[in-house]
Parts: sequence; structure tokens; C-alpha cells
Amino acid sequence: MSKRILVADDDAHIRDVIGFALEKAGMLVRQAEDGRRALAAFRAEPCDLVVLDINMPEYDGLEVCREIRKHSDVPILFLSSRDDEIDRILGLEIGGDDYVTKPFSPRELVARINVILRRVQLAPKAEEPVPLFRQGRLSIWVDRHKVQWDSVPVSLTATEFAILQLLIRHPARVFSRDQIMRSAYHDNVYVSDRTIDSHIRHIRQKLAEAGCWEAIETVHGVGYQLAGCE
Repeated sequence: MSKRILVADDDAHIRDVIGFALEKAGMLVRQAEDGRRALAAFRAEPCDLVVLDINMPEYDGLEVCREIRKHSDVPILFLSSRDDEIDRILGLEIGGDDYVTKPFSPRELVARINVILRRVQLAPKAEEPVPLFRQGRLSIWVDRHKVQWDSVPVSLTATEFAILQLLIRHPARVFSRDQIMRSAYHDNVYVSDRTIDSHIRHIRQKLAEAGCWEAIETVHGVGYQLAGCE
């Protein structure tokens, strides 16, 4: 079944470029020219991923994301004209999965969307055992995209979930930023060290809100590893 993508940007040319690239990749595309129409379109018909421009009239992309996150964990990819907006884009209160800066390559955008969709859509076959990983009081159910600290649920974006899953699968191992990037993004999609650090920081903040204060340890000069989680 074709994936359904909602593209919201106030620039008609950018919407058309993105729409053409996604439709060429076999996806179904709906467009919205501002934040208000984007929310209305999202509420009217479900979709598999949302592409949101940061700077839109009516509601900007961050406001739209906040409203969507009140009711849905659908993946969200942001478009931004400034690379230094990354902390706002991927912030704890926002819940974005990835971002692309303008001007961008339509091929890269499609690649990033495919990575996110595969990460959240693919589930183990029914006959396979349920993948459950535990470290101390931290538990992850891979097929249900579920994280708990003790009995407290922790809501992570698809990218954050992929990073935490990598760390809990190998709790004694230290992973470099490059290794985390390759595991979380795949398909030769490159993101900066700053992006990985931002994801780690937001995972820590979300776990801290659930009562887990020292889940991920920084190994200076090397990377990150899972802490004891006791």
C-alpha cells in the first residue's frame, strides 16, 4: 500500500517539487499551504508521515507539531531555512523525527522519509517472539514501539526510539556518534554530530521526566553507552 504523506509549506513551488519527488517514489501526497490547513487536513484524513515547514502563516510548523503530538505519534520531518534551528526543531516539547534544511535535494528528502517510514512501519512477523529488552528498570518493546521506566511510559520519536534500542541491545558497549547515526538513519543519510547529541539530550530529558536520571552515559572523546538504569 502506498504511503500517505502530508506536505505543508507556504511556498507552492517547494510543495510541487516535494510532491513530484514523493509521487515518483510511489507515495500519495496531500498539500497544505499554511499551518491551519495542515491541521485540518491531518484531522480529516490519517497519513503515514507529515512534512512541515517551520515558517508558515496562520500556525507555524512548530505549533502544528505540538497540536499533532497531543493526539498522535505520526512521524514528522521538518523543513527549515536555518541549520542552527536544530534544537528548536528536534526539541523535547516538539517531537520531530528529522529535519532537512533549505535548499535541499529532493532525493535526500525522499531517502530520509523512507528511512523514517521503514523504522516505524516494519514489525516482526507474528510467529517470531516479541522482542523485549530490559536493562535495570528500563524496558523496550520493539514491535509495539513502547518504552517504560518502571511502570511509567516514555514517549519517544521514531529516531529517538531507534537510538535507545541500539544502546539497550548492547548495554556494555560504547557507541560513537557515527555508529549511532548509521544505526538510526541507514541508507547513507548523513546527519551532523550535533544532531545526534540533540537526540541523546532529548532522550535523557524524557527519561528524566519518568524518574530515570542517569540512563545514558557520555564517554568523553568516544561516544555514548547505556548506564545501569537501576
